[in-house]
Amino acid sequence: MLKVAAAKEMQEIDRITIKKYGIAGVVLMERAGRVVAKKINEIFFQESGVRSQKSGVKQRITNNEQRITILVFCGGGNNGGDGFVIARLLHEQGKEVKVFLSAKPGDLKGDAKIKYNSALTSGVKIYPLKKFLSVHCSLFTVHCLIVDSLLGTGLSKPVAGDLAKCINLINSHRLSIAQKSGACLPAGKLRTSNFAVVSVDIPSGISSDTGQIMGCAVKADYTVTFGLPKRGHMIYPGAEHTGKLFIEDIGFPKELLASEKIKVNLIEKPDVIKILPQRPKYSHKGTYGHVLIIAGSKGKTGAAFMSAKACLRAGAGLVTIGVPESLSNIFQQRVTEEMVLPLPDKGNGTLSFRAVDAILKFANQKADVLAIGPGISVSDDISKLGGALIVNSKVPMVIDADGINAIAGRSSVLKKAKAPVILTPHVGEMIRLLEGSRGQGVKGSRFIEENRIDTAISFAKKTKTYLVLKGVPTVIATPEGAAVINPTGNPGMATAGTGDVLTGMISALLAQGLSPQNASISGAYMHGIAGDVVAGRKGEHSLIASDMIKAIPSVFKSFHSSNS
Repeated sequence: MLKVAAAKEMQEIDRITIKKYGIAGVVLMERAGRVVAKKINEIFFQESGVRSQKSGVKQRITNNEQRITILVFCGGGNNGGDGFVIARLLHEQGKEVKVFLSAKPGDLKGDAKIKYNSALTSGVKIYPLKKFLSVHCSLFTVHCLIVDSLLGTGLSKPVAGDLAKCINLINSHRLSIAQKSGACLPAGKLRTSNFAVVSVDIPSGISSDTGQIMGCAVKADYTVTFGLPKRGHMIYPGAEHTGKLFIEDIGFPKELLASEKIKVNLIEKPDVIKILPQRPKYSHKGTYGHVLIIAGSKGKTGAAFMSAKACLRAGAGLVTIGVPESLSNIFQQRVTEEMVLPLPDKGNGTLSFRAVDAILKFANQKADVLAIGPGISVSDDISKLGGALIVNSKVPMVIDADGINAIAGRSSVLKKAKAPVILTPHVGEMIRLLEGSRGQGVKGSRFIEENRIDTAISFAKKTKTYLVLKGVPTVIATPEGAAVINPTGNPGMATAGTGDVLTGMISALLAQGLSPQNASISGAYMHGIAGDVVAGRKGEHSLIASDMIKAIPSVFKSFHSSNS
């Protein structure tokens, strides 16, 4: 897995690299500028032409045609120092470069001051940012490349003043060019006009730790970062502003980049391939585990069916659905591979607390995993049932949906669990876990979205559980305080039933012998891939949960083929 750094963690890597390994800061700055300049040449220039990412072929810009103007915007810190290096190198290659500096030259210090002087000596034209603000209309051309080197990963307060004006002008022109090209394209798409924005390290105005917009932020087509990706590259809206991300090596020691002190990781396909359970020839259905899913109520039987079917498709050997006995005939008529366990109910199609003994007897004697939540509804009986199962289950549990709502505001009960517990809340359910059944506030939702990683880590550590916080992106946190970011999935998955599918998939992987951490990570990743496969075939607007279940076999097949 790839480490994902917080701002302080990256600053510490910088500090140790300079102090312990003797690599001067000015050397790191030169290397950073060089890799960005090289990447700019790879993306935009090939001999005398510009490469169009959209077509994949060279788009010629000859001496008889309009030349590309490169506008480099530099701040007064080390990020600006990187920009001076980029400007100098591109200028020395004969490209038309103009630099706009947001700080007073006399205020520059250290390595940034050195690189400023080097750029001046090489003949780079450097102007105050105010000049750009007064004549920007004449500077922006159709063939224009913006290099954003204004603010780095250390941003701690909202962008304001001339910096904000500059960023808004860049974004406005980018949008204007996109519209003139026929469509307003998202970041990461090179328009046929050859106007594009490249950010250095992170788009200016994006919080490196949370991905939030600090007042305003550059919307880049490409971002070149150094050593490790930052949290702000992965969390929205920062991920959208980042565009296509390039992670470049500038000589940080490998042991620092792999430090166990960095607790957040990005899951990648090779990681999932390594941990997926295999199917040995000498095996039987019991080898792959028995999952008991407590699910369904009047009007919500579909959730139970989808979760159970996804569980089987993800490889579980046996699946039993525990359902209200008044609805058992409905289930008996619809199931094929699944088994049905009728449970005491209240006569209205919802489970009674009296079901607790039957559930625990079955789970503790016959099952390998107990899942609870899809479509079970909310009631006092369900609330008491959820708590009792958590405290008394001897097998690992996966809790979702109404299973989470059943312990709203009572997350302390999770500490009493005898076996590992995996929770899979969306943001609304997460709020209720933290605040109780009335936790529906916009403020709470905003806080969680703005602090997605830290919220997940804090809760998992406090309750000693594994938390799969669904959303964009999904974050998986462990009791030890580590977290994994899942990059798969798409907006089409924001539809009824996809969470039930995830519950089934994680339960299946857990039943096949994966650890709670690996079952959560691989389940979330494969779930997202299934959604991406369906979106590729049918589009995001028409995606439904049952489509994802149908895609699970091909997803697993492709991953196992990659491992053979």
